[in-house]
Amino acid sequence: MLTEVVIWLLNNYEELSAKNKQYVWHPFTQMKDYVAQEPLIIARGEGIKLFDVNGKAYYDGFSSVWLNVHGHNVPELNQAITEQLDQIAHSTLLGMANVPSILLAEKLINLAPKGLSKVFYSDNGATAVEISLKMAFQYWQNRGHTGKHSFITMNNAYHGDTIGATSVGAIPLYHQVYKPLLFSPHVIPYPYPYRQGGEEAAVQATLSSLESLLRDRAHEIAAMIVEPVVQGASGMIIMPDGCLKKIAEMLRAHDVLLIADEVATGFGRTGKMFACEHDGVVPDIMAVAKGLTGGYLPVAATLVTEQIYDAFFADYEEQKTFFHGHSFTGNPLGCAVALANLRLMEERGVVQQVAQKAIVLEQLLGPLYDLPHVGDIRQKGLMAGIELVRDKETKEPYHWNERIGVRVCQVAREKGLLTRPLGNVIVFIPPLVSTTEELADMVRILAESIQDVTTGEVEE
Repeated sequence: MLTEVVIWLLNNYEELSAKNKQYVWHPFTQMKDYVAQEPLIIARGEGIKLFDVNGKAYYDGFSSVWLNVHGHNVPELNQAITEQLDQIAHSTLLGMANVPSILLAEKLINLAPKGLSKVFYSDNGATAVEISLKMAFQYWQNRGHTGKHSFITMNNAYHGDTIGATSVGAIPLYHQVYKPLLFSPHVIPYPYPYRQGGEEAAVQATLSSLESLLRDRAHEIAAMIVEPVVQGASGMIIMPDGCLKKIAEMLRAHDVLLIADEVATGFGRTGKMFACEHDGVVPDIMAVAKGLTGGYLPVAATLVTEQIYDAFFADYEEQKTFFHGHSFTGNPLGCAVALANLRLMEERGVVQQVAQKAIVLEQLLGPLYDLPHVGDIRQKGLMAGIELVRDKETKEPYHWNERIGVRVCQVAREKGLLTRPLGNVIVFIPPLVSTTEELADMVRILAESIQDVTTGEVEE
C-alpha cells in the first residue's frame, strides 16, 4: 500500500523533478543536457510497460538496461522476495553460507555449459568481470607461471566500469580518459562484417590477428576476454557463426584461458541459455549478471571449471586463497528471486520462445532496410541494433555531434517506447516475454521515429 508521502510525490511531478535535478547525478549522462530538460520519472511497472508519475505508459524497449526477462511486477518474483524476507534479508558468505545461495549455485551449474563447476558470487556485471580477471591472473601465479600476467581483449569491447573491467574495455569515448590508471591489454579486432567487407573477411582479420599474437606472446598472456556472439555496447555487433569456436580452439592450443563475458548475452537473451552454446564453447571462466534475477535485484556470478578452482584449493600456509569478496555477495533476497526467475524461465519455456520470437522479430525489422538512412540491422535472439548512416552507399556515418541516435530515441519516447542509443545505433532489447503483437507495435514506433528524424520531419 502506498504511503501518504509517496501518494503526495506521485501527484507532484514538479517537486520530484526539482529534487531529482538538485540531488541526483545520473550514470552515463551529461548532466548539463539533462537538467535542461524535463526528466522522465518512473513510478511503476506492469508487464513490459513502465508508467511515469504522470501516468503515461511506455514500452520498456531496452529491458531497463538489458535486464528484464518476465516483465515488471511479476507476482511469482514478488512472492519469492517477500517469502525470503520473512526468513532473513542478508547474511555474509565470507566463511559461512545461506540457503538460497547454495541452491542457486547448484542451479547455475546445471544450466551452464558442461565443464563449469563452481560459482563465485558478486553484485553486478563489472564485478563479475573484475573477479574473472583476478582469478585468471592468480590461477597462473598459483601454478607457478608468474610470467603470464597480460590479457587479450577486442576492439570496442565493453566489460564494465571498475578499473580492471575498464582496462579490458576498448571504447575510446568511455575509456580513454582513464588510461593512466589502467593496465594495457593486447587488442585484436572483433569481427564487424558490415564495415570489414563481409563475414569471411571480418573473421579472417580476427583470427589472423589472434594467431599472430599467440605465436609471439602466449607465454605472457593469462587470458582472453570475449563478449560471445554479440558485442553489445559497441553497437550490437554480431560475431559470425563458428568464429568463437575457432578462437577457443586457438587459445586452448596456446594454453591461454578464455573468459566469456555473458553479462548481457546470458539467460536466454540470444536464443540460447548462454551465447557460448551457439558455437558449443565451454569457457574456462564465465561472468553472468543482468538477466540472472529477471531484472529484480543486483546479483552476479563468476563460474569456473574445476581446473581453475583446483589451482586455489591448497593448504592454508600456501596462501593460494582467492582474497576477494563483497559485502552483499550471495545476498539471500537476490538469490531467492534468481531461483524464482530461473524456475519461471523453465516452466514457461522462455529460452525456446526467444528462439521463435527472434524469427518474428527478424521479419518485423526487415522492412526497415527500406528506410533511406538505415545502413545495417543486426540481431541475435531478442538483442538488436539498427545502425543509422548518412549515406547508405558509402556507409558514411553521422557525425557524433549530430546526436542522431539520441534524437531518434527522444522521438520514440514521445511515441511511447523507451530505449537508449549507442552512438548512431538504435538499441532494441525488449523483455523476453514480449508477445508478437507487442514486438510489432514497438518496431512500428522505432520505424516511425527513425523516419521522422532522418528525413527531417523532426528538427533538432
